Amino acid sequence: MKALVINCTLKKSPEPSNTAALAQVVGDWLAENADVEVEYVRAVDLDIHPGVVSEAVAAGDDWPSVHARLLRARILVIASPTWLGRPSSVAQRVLERMDAMLSETDDEDRPVAYNRVAGVVVTGNEDGAHHVISEINGALCDIGYTVPGQSWTYWHLGPGPGPDYLDDRRGHDWAHRTGRAMAANLYGTARALAASPLGAPPQ
Repeated sequence: MKALVINCTLKKSPEPSNTAALAQVVGDWLAENADVEVEYVRAVDLDIHPGVVSEAVAAGDDWPSVHARLLRARILVIASPTWLGRPSSVAQRVLERMDAMLSETDDEDRPVAYNRVAGVVVTGNEDGAHHVISEINGALCDIGYTVPGQSWTYWHLGPGPGPDYLDDRRGHDWAHRTGRAMAANLYGTARALAASPLGAPPQ
């Protein structure tokens, strides 16, 4: 089984990413406990053009390679910081390009996101994590992903400015424990769907 973690930080590599660090907890559990092959993409490192199509919008558009990875993965994790209480602009760009998957079907006429599971990781030194989780999960459900119960984790230290995840150990135990539970729930649901897949929607 393959998993894809799309990190929607605003920080380009090799700058340390708080969001990547927490998402790694989820990926590590999947790799170490469920033998899942985990791939990480830092979307801001790519040239993802604006649009709502899966094919390249223009020369140099890197989205088709991300789309191909989405189709290889049974588990998807969208990881985003929260800015002004909302998902990052990079996360919004990724979701807009994923919008095209609404009209894509497999050989059995099922939406391509069917029988795939998804969850969300959020970091930020301000409140707003639950809003970010709701916005991203809502979009993923629209596209056709199955979102299991408690398939998210987040870290912040309450409202207002403060230190970053990588700068403060407070709250890590809870965020990591919740991240491991998230990983287990994603894997368990992905296995269940593999054993008993959803069919094409009734016409």
